[in-house]
Amino acid sequence: MKFLVLLGRIFYSVIFIISGIGHFTAGAVQFAEAQNVPYAEFLVPLAGILAVLGGISILLGYKARLGAWMIVLFLIPVTLMMHNFWDVQDSDLKMVQQAMFLKNLSMLGGALLIAYWGAGPCSFCKHKKK
Repeated sequence: MKFLVLLGRIFYSVIFIISGIGHFTAGAVQFAEAQNVPYAEFLVPLAGILAVLGGISILLGYKARLGAWMIVLFLIPVTLMMHNFWDVQDSDLKMVQQAMFLKNLSMLGGALLIAYWGAGPCSFCKHKKK
């Protein structure tokens, strides 16, 4: 059963690693600029660094609590700035943005759980039961 925790970390971290890599493209910066993100040329790659490093940390279970806090720092501004469904007029786009907002909110909850409990078994961190 302890391998379920590893499988959960793999499934959880893959979205941050893959999407984080995409933050180093001109298209990602342009998209953020279209969403009125200030200093997008700086903030988008910074968000990518947080997502990739946090995701890898959680995946490996190495300093996973720190990695989870990196994901929290990534998710809060991204969720609020990129998925602000409350400002969208088109009903179809509003539903998509609301779904993305709620997806990010659930991932934020997962990051907070990892920040508190750590990586669990099958990790490079010492597993402490509370």
